[in-house]
Amino acid sequence: MDVKNKATRIDLFSLRTPQMRAFHMSWFAFFLCFFAWFGIAPLMPVVKEELELTKGQIRWLIIASVSITIVARLVIGWLCDRLGPRKSYTIVLLLGSLPVMAIGLSDSFTTFLLFRLAIGVIGASFVITQYHTSVMFAPNCVGTANATSAGWGNLGGGVTQMVMPLVFAVFIGLGYTEALSWRFSMVVAGVVCFLTGIVYFFVTQDLPDGNFSDLRKRGELPERKTGKGTFRLAAKDKRVWLLFLIYAACFGVELTINNIAALYFFEDFGLGLKTAGLVAGLFGLMNIFARTTGGIIGDKFGYRGGLRGRVRWLFIALFVEAIALMVFSRMTVLPIAIGTMIVFSLFVQMSEGATYSVVPFINKKALGSVAGIVGAGGNTGAVLAGFLFGIEGLSWANALLILGGCVFVISFVALLVSFSAADEEAAAAEYSRALEERARIARKPAFELPRPATGARVTPIAVLRIYLGVALAIKGIYFIMNMDALEAQMDFGDWDVVLPWFVVLAHSVGGACLALGFATRLVAAVNAVVLSGAAVVHLTGTTSLEMLGENLNFQFAMLILVTLVIIFWQGAGGFSLDRLVRGNGGGGQKQPSPGA
Repeated sequence: MDVKNKATRIDLFSLRTPQMRAFHMSWFAFFLCFFAWFGIAPLMPVVKEELELTKGQIRWLIIASVSITIVARLVIGWLCDRLGPRKSYTIVLLLGSLPVMAIGLSDSFTTFLLFRLAIGVIGASFVITQYHTSVMFAPNCVGTANATSAGWGNLGGGVTQMVMPLVFAVFIGLGYTEALSWRFSMVVAGVVCFLTGIVYFFVTQDLPDGNFSDLRKRGELPERKTGKGTFRLAAKDKRVWLLFLIYAACFGVELTINNIAALYFFEDFGLGLKTAGLVAGLFGLMNIFARTTGGIIGDKFGYRGGLRGRVRWLFIALFVEAIALMVFSRMTVLPIAIGTMIVFSLFVQMSEGATYSVVPFINKKALGSVAGIVGAGGNTGAVLAGFLFGIEGLSWANALLILGGCVFVISFVALLVSFSAADEEAAAAEYSRALEERARIARKPAFELPRPATGARVTPIAVLRIYLGVALAIKGIYFIMNMDALEAQMDFGDWDVVLPWFVVLAHSVGGACLALGFATRLVAAVNAVVLSGAAVVHLTGTTSLEMLGENLNFQFAMLILVTLVIIFWQGAGGFSLDRLVRGNGGGGQKQPSPGA
């Protein structure tokens, strides 16, 4: 399918164009689907006790949550080629929300297993998200668009680890029992998905020039019957199955960690339910920038090395993921384990972004089926990992080590993905046309703070930003280990539960963003708010200039606050992901800012 008028830039703060409406609706819909898909995971300690579940039964629940998605993704990929992403997403959201709400009817392991299996269908939404952004964005930024929409959608897996225990606590606070509270929490998640399905139908369109049905009537798109063989066409290509295996080694690992992380830290490290959920949530929250980073680098490698360059980056990301996972499995000291998990999470999600920076170039005539088959690989990997983690007598730490070894072997499979000279030439020509079109329509964003000129060199502001980012991330990990003390310090009535979590996330995830120079001004502003509050707290009780001079905590908080304000004013400086995004065209050409 040859799509015209694809966007050549990502205007992040715009909803004027059908491309950007599809971008924002697709990632938000996937976010909610992911949230609902794994919404029950952080509540499993409560469900386990109520339904008296064994370790073996929990293993089957983990497998059930991802197994049906394999079939669903294959079907949804084919459906996208036939009906288009708009109707496909509406169907998935409306029907998928029903078992999310109905899981509250479970009263035994059997009924809970069946509903958990049915909920897995909603995970097929990922394929539609990748399809919709693939047909809306040109080659110079399609890797970034795919990775960002999927990454922000995957945030649902991290956010649900933290939010669902809070929703559960709200119902407990209203006087409901634990048995009713976890059920009502899932109803909330299902209702939001249902409403989003209605909105998706009316706000988006299938392609830049219109919907499938309208384009077929105008003769601008082949009739539906010509798409019958798209699945067979995709399945015959060995590269699709190599990517299927590769995606099993990255997204399959992420799904597995989403399912076990809270219980792993709860049981192996002795953390409480809330704190274990918070730590597990950090893994998913890395999707704010990690998967996007993989897509950005994939586009850059694509500019310099063509399609082979994208494949080389995929190998590198997978290889480092494997090493980081094996190191994480050996960690027994909590702060080191959390830090290692964050590094591991970064490369898992970059590998996913790298995979889907390659997928749009495999076969454009069967894009939906290719995306569906590769996406199903992630769930296949999660199912196989589920059997691994369910082996009696095998500790989860050793299971993680074995899983890392498997990823290590599979990383070399990436080098077998190849493209013909004709494919390389066609991709290069399309890339050049996209850059020319982007230069032709380039315009400044509606609002942009002054941005000092900077090259690729490491500037003083970049050094300061990286140091401060690492320090804030370490401080966030420290707060996780001392949540009781932090909550006691922040005694603000009804907010004394939410605010400490906000501080931890601002420091840990925001610190990682600062260190990499991603969304620099945004995370600097958020952390400036946190440091302003810290300064006020530390100032409490200071009644004289002499006491102020002795108040080192206040002085330090003000120093960090001023530094954050400077970074907000100056921007990321050189050596940052923000600079890479601004130069989204790649190479040495100076490209207009994408507003991202």
